[in-house]
Amino acid sequence: MTCSRRALLSGLFAATLGRAQQIRQDKLKILKFVTHKARKENRDYLFLEIHTDGGIVGLGEGSMSTRVEIVEAALGWLEPHFTGADPTGIEDHWDRMFYRLNRWRDGSILLTAIAAVDIALWDIEGKRLGVPVWRLLGGPVHPKLRVYFSHWDVTARDASPEGIAEHAARTHEQGWTAVKWVVPRAATEAERIEATVKRMAAIRKAVGRSLDLCLEMWETFTPRSALEFARAVAPYHPLFIEEPTWRESPEALGEIAAKSPVALAGGEGLLTRYDFRRLLDNKGAAIIQPGVIHCGGITEMRKIASFAEVYQAELAPHMWYGPVAHTASVHCASACRNFFLQEWDGASDPLFQEVTRGTCPLQKAGVVSLPLGAGLGITVDFDFLKRRLPYTPRSRPSA
Repeated sequence: MTCSRRALLSGLFAATLGRAQQIRQDKLKILKFVTHKARKENRDYLFLEIHTDGGIVGLGEGSMSTRVEIVEAALGWLEPHFTGADPTGIEDHWDRMFYRLNRWRDGSILLTAIAAVDIALWDIEGKRLGVPVWRLLGGPVHPKLRVYFSHWDVTARDASPEGIAEHAARTHEQGWTAVKWVVPRAATEAERIEATVKRMAAIRKAVGRSLDLCLEMWETFTPRSALEFARAVAPYHPLFIEEPTWRESPEALGEIAAKSPVALAGGEGLLTRYDFRRLLDNKGAAIIQPGVIHCGGITEMRKIASFAEVYQAELAPHMWYGPVAHTASVHCASACRNFFLQEWDGASDPLFQEVTRGTCPLQKAGVVSLPLGAGLGITVDFDFLKRRLPYTPRSRPSA
């Protein structure tokens, strides 16, 4: 080995060692939690900022319509357990929040608060190290993630089969390759099935198979009527039917899935991997839909996805919240081998671009690309958000 080569390798080693020492010495302490609330129509948004003494601020989200004030109270309960703590060691923080702080650890409120903290901690760690969260997770397995336009029919000007068909053509021209809508609820079973079949037939006539169709059944069918529905829509090739009956009954979902000609999706109302185990053991969903801000954050959603992979179930994360949650979900999903499809609030894309100054991922040609900035890679203008979507407490019915 020549001297020059030794010198080069020695210099590289010294630089690497110096960088490693710099990272280890870059200690931070959490100063405080700051929350922000906003409302868009029937949705309540709750965002979390975790401030550190080094000037790094982590973004999280704990949105939960009609319950953000309760989630905010849960964050207030968690805050003293983090004040003065080092934000690194996210796995240990999650373990502490879920297992060690209190043995009463179940429930959507607590898991949503845990998720907000977890997402913010991942954002801090990425910013501290100068890398995107997806890189910290070992990704990307999926540098671009396919998305579907959720609650798509609400944005149609005309809800008739002909109007929906025209809307489908416009949506496809905008780049979308998949959409989902909620099956009409205010009607008899026969009327609901007939209305859905007419819509699907009109869409297929207008755009063929170029637009995948997903159907949200909103837990409003019985096992008997769910099978009748699945058989009626099967000729129009829906991508999946979602939660046809109660999510608390994975046994019934398994019975439906075993006989349905259409794949079942579900799990948006489930929380940790322990809940998903019952669904998967009963083969109640071929496609699972954990929500990153209800299941405990990026840390737990990654584990749910890995667990589901053992059952050969695909991942299509639930999402109907704000830009921080959307972004956290794609960071996590990008590192999951069994990722299939990401739910996306397409109608809110213009708003999300405004409040994040163009840093939120945006659908193009049916996919979203991963942010390249450190941490989550987005910023949120909370002053603008509060002016645009002021939050007022919901009125409560009198006793």
